[in-house]
Amino acid sequence: MRHKKFIPIYLILGSVGIIMVLPVLMMLCNSIMGVQELKEAYGVVLGEGDKRLSARLIPVYPTLMPYVELLLDSPDFFVMFWNSVKQVFSVMLGQTAVGTMAAWAFARYEFRGRKPLFLLYMILMVMPFQVTMVSSYLVLSKLFLLDTHLAVILPGIFSTFPVFIMEKFFRAIPREVFEAAKVDGAGEVMSFLRIGIPLGSPGIISSLILNFLEYWNGMEAPKTFLKTKSKLPLSLYLPEITTAQMSVSFVASVVMMLPAILGFLWGRNYLQKGIEASGLKE
Repeated sequence: MRHKKFIPIYLILGSVGIIMVLPVLMMLCNSIMGVQELKEAYGVVLGEGDKRLSARLIPVYPTLMPYVELLLDSPDFFVMFWNSVKQVFSVMLGQTAVGTMAAWAFARYEFRGRKPLFLLYMILMVMPFQVTMVSSYLVLSKLFLLDTHLAVILPGIFSTFPVFIMEKFFRAIPREVFEAAKVDGAGEVMSFLRIGIPLGSPGIISSLILNFLEYWNGMEAPKTFLKTKSKLPLSLYLPEITTAQMSVSFVASVVMMLPAILGFLWGRNYLQKGIEASGLKE
């Protein structure tokens, strides 16, 4: 009887789950459809047919030719893919080095101007890219970094979001731990490396995963700061695909989605630990 009370909740949650997963399933299934079948299903949306829209989940004539065309006959795709890898992972490494030290300083030290400075960090964090786009463009232009990979990497390295997240986890570490380490002779550097980094790793990895998803799918900054096609990331590949390559667009979407999914699956335990670590009390 007790389980029957939860049946409506299970039905609602199951329905919501199906609705959320359905677009991904459609993308996977459409990636193995031929161009003609896709035009018959979605041609009216693109102005290439007079039939009604008929979204299909299961292809009538499945084919792997779109995968062959993208992976074996699309050199631009691989150039943009490696551009994304270089840009995003460089940002992640820079955020790890800069963000952890800044967050450690905010969490461990009480210095003059700390609260106003941290408030400034939070204001910058909630500002959309469009607000700082012109000023960032002018700074990068003065430094002669426009149309280079550094134009995307450097602003990402000094992003305020990782600092905001990491500071919460560093601050949650009990001060008794540091006092015990100080009694044992550990200095600030050793406390940071031996205590702060291990105990704060859930927060560090959580922020990096969230930023990876943001920069891997980011379009505004590359579109603004990069002009040469050979330097564009993968996120700008899909808008360039023509209607004749409709099936390739679904395959490119699948390939682009895979790193994000793998990153989330790899870091989901750290995300859970990060939530638990935020509940530590002194």
